[in-house]
Amino acid sequence: MTKRPRHRDQMDLLDWRPASPVAAYVPERVKASTVARMLSKAVSETLKACGRSRADVAKAMTDYLGEAVTENVLNAYASESRDDLIISITRLDALLGVTKDRRLLELLAARHGWAVIERRHLPAIEMAELLETRAEMDRAIEFQRRLLKAGGNQ
Repeated sequence: MTKRPRHRDQMDLLDWRPASPVAAYVPERVKASTVARMLSKAVSETLKACGRSRADVAKAMTDYLGEAVTENVLNAYASESRDDLIISITRLDALLGVTKDRRLLELLAARHGWAVIERRHLPAIEMAELLETRAEMDRAIEFQRRLLKAGGNQ
Protein backbone atom coordinates (compact mmCIF):
# COMPACT_ATOMS: atom_id res chain seq x y z
CA MET A 1 0.00 0.00 0.00
CA THR A 2 1.43 3.33 -1.00
CA LYS A 3 1.26 6.28 1.29
CA ARG A 4 -0.68 9.22 -0.11
CA PRO A 5 1.22 12.48 -0.29
CA ARG A 6 0.16 14.93 2.38
CA HIS A 7 -0.60 18.58 1.78
CA ARG A 8 2.01 20.71 3.55
CA ASP A 9 -0.65 22.56 5.59
CA GLN A 10 -2.42 19.37 6.65
CA MET A 11 -1.79 18.17 10.19
CA ASP A 12 -1.00 14.54 10.87
CA LEU A 13 -2.90 13.26 13.92
CA LEU A 14 0.20 11.39 15.03
CA ASP A 15 2.17 14.65 15.09
CA TRP A 16 -0.44 16.50 17.16
CA ARG A 17 0.21 17.20 20.83
CA PRO A 18 -2.32 18.89 23.07
CA ALA A 19 -1.36 22.24 24.53
CA SER A 20 -0.27 22.06 28.14
CA PRO A 21 -2.72 23.69 30.55
CA VAL A 22 0.30 24.86 32.55
CA ALA A 23 2.54 27.58 31.13
CA ALA A 24 6.08 27.40 32.49
CA TYR A 25 9.54 28.72 31.72
CA VAL A 26 12.15 26.41 30.29
CA PRO A 27 13.76 25.30 33.57
CA GLU A 28 17.32 25.97 32.43
CA ARG A 29 16.42 29.60 31.64
CA VAL A 30 15.36 30.41 35.23
CA LYS A 31 17.63 28.11 37.22
CA ALA A 32 19.40 30.08 39.95
CA SER A 33 20.99 29.68 43.37
CA THR A 34 18.35 31.76 45.19
CA VAL A 35 14.65 32.46 44.79
CA ALA A 36 15.43 36.16 44.27
CA ARG A 37 17.78 35.41 41.37
CA MET A 38 15.32 32.91 39.90
CA LEU A 39 12.63 35.60 40.00
CA SER A 40 14.99 38.09 38.34
CA LYS A 41 15.63 35.62 35.53
CA ALA A 42 11.89 35.05 35.19
CA VAL A 43 11.22 38.78 34.95
CA SER A 44 13.91 39.02 32.29
CA GLU A 45 12.40 36.10 30.32
CA THR A 46 8.94 37.65 30.52
CA LEU A 47 10.20 41.01 29.31
CA LYS A 48 11.99 39.36 26.37
CA ALA A 49 8.93 37.33 25.40
CA CYS A 50 6.23 39.99 25.76
CA GLY A 51 6.98 41.73 22.46
CA ARG A 52 7.10 45.20 23.97
CA SER A 53 9.99 47.47 24.87
CA ARG A 54 10.92 47.75 28.52
CA ALA A 55 10.05 51.44 28.39
CA ASP A 56 6.57 50.56 27.13
CA VAL A 57 6.13 47.89 29.83
CA ALA A 58 7.28 50.35 32.51
CA LYS A 59 4.77 52.95 31.25
CA ALA A 60 1.96 50.37 31.19
CA MET A 61 2.88 49.24 34.73
CA THR A 62 2.82 52.88 35.85
CA ASP A 63 -0.66 53.26 34.37
CA TYR A 64 -1.77 49.96 35.93
CA LEU A 65 -0.52 50.86 39.42
CA GLY A 66 -1.00 54.59 39.44
CA GLU A 67 2.60 54.98 40.65
CA ALA A 68 5.82 55.53 38.76
CA VAL A 69 7.70 52.48 37.49
CA THR A 70 10.78 53.44 35.51
CA GLU A 71 12.58 51.49 32.84
CA ASN A 72 15.71 51.53 35.05
CA VAL A 73 13.81 49.91 37.92
CA LEU A 74 12.39 47.32 35.53
CA ASN A 75 15.95 46.62 34.33
CA ALA A 76 17.02 46.17 37.95
CA TYR A 77 14.19 43.69 38.59
CA ALA A 78 15.42 41.69 35.60
CA SER A 79 19.07 41.75 36.69
CA GLU A 80 20.44 38.82 38.67
CA SER A 81 23.26 40.96 39.99
CA ARG A 82 20.89 43.45 41.65
CA ASP A 83 20.19 41.59 44.90
CA ASP A 84 19.23 44.91 46.48
CA LEU A 85 16.15 45.38 44.27
CA ILE A 86 13.61 42.54 44.07
CA ILE A 87 10.21 43.05 42.48
CA SER A 88 7.42 43.57 45.04
CA ILE A 89 4.16 41.65 44.93
CA THR A 90 2.23 44.72 43.74
CA ARG A 91 4.67 45.33 40.92
CA LEU A 92 4.69 41.64 40.07
CA ASP A 93 0.89 41.91 39.81
CA ALA A 94 1.31 44.88 37.48
CA LEU A 95 3.83 42.97 35.36
CA LEU A 96 1.37 40.07 35.16
CA GLY A 97 -1.42 42.45 34.21
CA VAL A 98 0.64 44.12 31.51
CA THR A 99 2.33 41.06 29.99
CA LYS A 100 -0.36 38.42 30.71
CA ASP A 101 2.53 35.99 31.35
CA ARG A 102 1.26 33.53 33.95
CA ARG A 103 4.60 31.74 33.93
CA LEU A 104 5.60 34.21 36.66
CA LEU A 105 2.95 32.77 38.96
CA GLU A 106 3.66 29.20 37.87
CA LEU A 107 7.31 29.61 38.81
CA LEU A 108 6.34 30.38 42.40
CA ALA A 109 3.42 27.93 42.61
CA ALA A 110 5.46 24.98 41.30
CA ARG A 111 7.89 25.37 44.18
CA HIS A 112 5.00 24.41 46.47
CA GLY A 113 3.63 21.57 44.38
CA TRP A 114 0.82 23.64 42.84
CA ALA A 115 -0.01 24.62 39.28
CA VAL A 116 -1.46 27.77 37.75
CA ILE A 117 -4.11 27.01 35.17
CA GLU A 118 -6.80 28.91 33.33
CA ARG A 119 -10.19 28.85 35.09
CA ARG A 120 -11.76 27.22 32.04
CA HIS A 121 -9.95 23.99 32.99
CA LEU A 122 -11.54 23.80 36.47
CA PRO A 123 -14.69 21.87 35.41
CA ALA A 124 -12.52 19.18 33.80
CA ILE A 125 -10.43 18.87 36.96
CA GLU A 126 -13.54 18.66 39.12
CA MET A 127 -14.94 15.97 36.80
CA ALA A 128 -11.70 13.97 37.10
CA GLU A 129 -11.85 14.24 40.89
CA LEU A 130 -15.47 13.05 40.89
CA LEU A 131 -14.58 10.10 38.64
CA GLU A 132 -11.74 9.14 40.99
CA THR A 133 -14.11 9.31 43.97
CA ARG A 134 -16.68 7.21 42.11
CA ALA A 135 -14.01 4.60 41.28
CA GLU A 136 -13.03 4.43 44.97
CA MET A 137 -16.67 4.02 45.95
CA ASP A 138 -17.18 1.32 43.31
CA ARG A 139 -14.23 -0.60 44.74
CA ALA A 140 -15.62 -0.28 48.28
CA ILE A 141 -19.07 -1.42 47.11
CA GLU A 142 -17.58 -4.41 45.29
CA PHE A 143 -15.61 -5.34 48.42
CA GLN A 144 -18.81 -5.21 50.51
CA ARG A 145 -20.67 -7.26 47.86
CA ARG A 146 -18.01 -9.98 48.05
CA LEU A 147 -18.27 -9.98 51.84
CA LEU A 148 -22.01 -10.43 51.64
CA LYS A 149 -21.67 -13.30 49.16
CA ALA A 150 -19.17 -14.98 51.45
CA GLY A 151 -21.66 -14.84 54.31
CA GLY A 152 -20.49 -11.59 55.85
CA ASN A 153 -17.73 -13.28 57.86
CA GLN A 154 -14.43 -11.55 57.75
